[in-house]
Amino acid sequence: MAELFPGIKGQAEVEVVFENTAAAVGSGALEVFGTPSMIALMEKAALQSVQPYLEEGQGTVGLHLDVAHLAATPVGMTVRAESELERVDGRMLYFKVCAYAGEEKIGEGTHQRCIVYNDRFLAKALAKKK
Repeated sequence: MAELFPGIKGQAEVEVVFENTAAAVGSGALEVFGTPSMIALMEKAALQSVQPYLEEGQGTVGLHLDVAHLAATPVGMTVRAESELERVDGRMLYFKVCAYAGEEKIGEGTHQRCIVYNDRFLAKALAKKK
């Protein structure tokens, strides 16, 4: 099993473009950074932070998010998501996540991921098609 420990930090960034606005992803009518896009960026920060510590063939999947979208961000700005691994419980990983546009905090919350063996996880998912 992977050697993970609290305190591992991650970061991911994206420029706000039409394709990741609420209007484009269907979560609202305005051309501002969409909540689903913010959530995906938070997940990416957490995912990338722990991947180097996992064994060959392992990955993580998101299980739970509890986030608040605190402020709107217009097209043209850059959004940065940050994650910090707060707790490890077997295969379960618990993160604190935040998102920023410049120095303004635009989102915050918690995120849970589970360590999986990629091949087994995908095989189980594909078996549902039979």
